[in-house]
Amino acid sequence: MHKLSLPRAFAALALLTTLASTPAWGWGRDGHMMINRLAVQYLPADVPAFLRNGNALDTIEYLGPEPDRWKGRGEKELSDTQSPDHFLDYEWAIYGATSCTEGPKDCVAGYKFPRERYDFIRALSAALPQHPEIKSFETVGFQPWQVEEVWERLKSDLRDYRKLVAANQDTAPVEDAILFDAGWLGHYVGDGSQPLHITIQYNGWTGPNPNGYTTEHRIHSLFESINVSANVKPTDVAPLVAATKPVDITDEWTQYFTYLRHTSTLVEKTYQLEKAGGFKDAGTPDGKAFTDERLAAGAIELRDLIYSAWVHSADPVEEYHGPQ
Repeated sequence: MHKLSLPRAFAALALLTTLASTPAWGWGRDGHMMINRLAVQYLPADVPAFLRNGNALDTIEYLGPEPDRWKGRGEKELSDTQSPDHFLDYEWAIYGATSCTEGPKDCVAGYKFPRERYDFIRALSAALPQHPEIKSFETVGFQPWQVEEVWERLKSDLRDYRKLVAANQDTAPVEDAILFDAGWLGHYVGDGSQPLHITIQYNGWTGPNPNGYTTEHRIHSLFESINVSANVKPTDVAPLVAATKPVDITDEWTQYFTYLRHTSTLVEKTYQLEKAGGFKDAGTPDGKAFTDERLAAGAIELRDLIYSAWVHSADPVEEYHGPQ
């Protein structure tokens, strides 16, 4: 066992102190790592072994908070550009969608959202003059578009993995890329299970407030970070994930919007629980059950998206040969 020199010991202590005091976003470090690890832990046996072994568990778990690490002040352009990928203000996002009946399969609660990010930006920008409460399209967020784009990266790399296996070639480099894709994806999918990431009421109630919900800018971190770190263990959430069977998602875009829409219906319940002390200190049984269920929902959705990316990486696709 090697001993640290005194200067190195002080440096290590300083680093630990810095990490401990670093602010958390999204579900917070603990929640994001929990979601990612449980998703991998409960992948079905028919995905490649490298996606289920100890290295995958540790790597994808570590990457859970990764996009939050990109929010540091040292990389302002990166931070400013990718921050809207973590949330969607659903109440405003509908202005960039078209109304539809419940008949079409891609209709979610009466709205059809463009599948491509820039189509949504154009549609939302056209609606902004009628909605001055929205300062810019960035303030609405791009969460589902980021999920779709990263999910497609994962599927593409899994397709390359299949080709390399078939050609009996080295798969180690693409395996590294796949683990990164899956961990990166997990962050945003986890954000999607947190109700305060899918609403304009993201950190203190705004507008008419007849029920007297908190207006302090504290509920966000209290629920997702302080409460999770103090009151939730992976063993609390694991049975909820284990109780569900992996699902092959055939239309990931519509299914993911349905997932987000359900999350958005839980915003007021989050405020109700906060008002009742559900997340303060040791919390309440109702607050604990709600937090466990939301973390489990993120892990289940991530597991199913990873599994579906593997299944559909086998779908035939036209080879790309550059611009025509």
